[in-house]
Amino acid sequence: MSGAARDLTITDVRLTPVLVADPPLLNTQGVHQPYTPRLIIEVVTADGTTGVGETYGDTRYLEPARPLAARLVGRQVSDVNGLTAVADAVAVDASRVSGRVDVGGLRGALSAGKLRASVVSGFEVACLDALGKALGLPVHALLGGKVRDAVEYSAYLFYKWAAHPAGVPAEPDDWGAALDPAGVVAQARRFAERYGFTSFKLKGGVFPPEQEVAAVRALAEAFPGRPLRLDPNGAWSVPTSLKVAAELAGVLEYLEDPALGTPAMAEVAARAGVPLATNMCVTTFEEIPEAFRTGAVQIVLSDHHYWGGLHATRQLAAVCRAFGVGVSMHSNTHLGISLAAMTHVAATVPDLRHACDTHYPWQSEDVLTERLAFQGGAVAVSDAPGLGVELDRERLAFLHRRWLADDGALRDRDDAAAMRVADPGWVTPAVPRW
Repeated sequence: MSGAARDLTITDVRLTPVLVADPPLLNTQGVHQPYTPRLIIEVVTADGTTGVGETYGDTRYLEPARPLAARLVGRQVSDVNGLTAVADAVAVDASRVSGRVDVGGLRGALSAGKLRASVVSGFEVACLDALGKALGLPVHALLGGKVRDAVEYSAYLFYKWAAHPAGVPAEPDDWGAALDPAGVVAQARRFAERYGFTSFKLKGGVFPPEQEVAAVRALAEAFPGRPLRLDPNGAWSVPTSLKVAAELAGVLEYLEDPALGTPAMAEVAARAGVPLATNMCVTTFEEIPEAFRTGAVQIVLSDHHYWGGLHATRQLAAVCRAFGVGVSMHSNTHLGISLAAMTHVAATVPDLRHACDTHYPWQSEDVLTERLAFQGGAVAVSDAPGLGVELDRERLAFLHRRWLADDGALRDRDDAAAMRVADPGWVTPAVPRW
């Protein structure tokens, strides 16, 4: 059947929440839970084409996703520009966002708009996947065409326990502990050997800054000349940020969100001498003017999950280009559907000069029939129709059964609650911590 003859009316939208194994990775909020929630979205058209998308699976995202799914039935799968308007008509429970911090993305305070955009992103990817399959075109072609054949990613290093606390049901992993510079370097070597990564990012804000500076210096010695980044997620004061920047000048490719908020970042940027990147103070288009006017950031780390999808990511890249601000890509715990979507949109951004972040190597489980592969630290851009991935329905059902069996304790990511299992007195630290 030709593309023009296909009936691309949406006839069904399937939502499948899953729980995916996650190692005990540390951050300034606490530690990753043994399982993290994700939402798999399937959009089915009248001609039988199915497109897949992925986004956050926490309860607060599931609640608006369900009525949005119902509203899409009868619409054309090609109407991706209309998704935001449809989502705006979906009510968001104020208690789900008021005073809440987005732990999963560590991007500051939640809002109804941010929550809706995160939901829309998964639906948009599913629609683009279906549209690409129906037309015989890869998603990157629907976005204007690729400008590179592979997208470079960075090794995402974490301070890590050897295992989740004793007695906590969890999947084993063979990465071991990384709690000091030697452990961080060993982790980085393994990333380089397994996946060919040539740039490295350390999730900081876990230990006092001098310990994390020592870890970065150890990485610089082990991987001379390689791009290095450090991200404490806003855990430092302005003076501490400036001290670390001075100590690591000439060592870091960039320093990511050392201090919390645009005014603090602007103060650091004015005196640091090291480029600052963010996925915390520029997370919506409304936050761009102040950050760019004050010179608070030199690199914006996009994330299609919370910017509202792949088209919005390209719009962000264009704005950054206009103001001479660099752009790359943030990552949260994700599966192969999201990595495929990230790769397609990154392939279309002409001035992507920094390797993108990805958690994917940390995820031992997936919902695809074949995992995406890293070669030389990069993922090849698929020219197959749609995203170029296929759901493994047995694995999807298995991970969904795990979600169904959960008593609700893991259906909303909470790194502080996970930390309290090991340390009952743990309270999410006030910022700045140092």
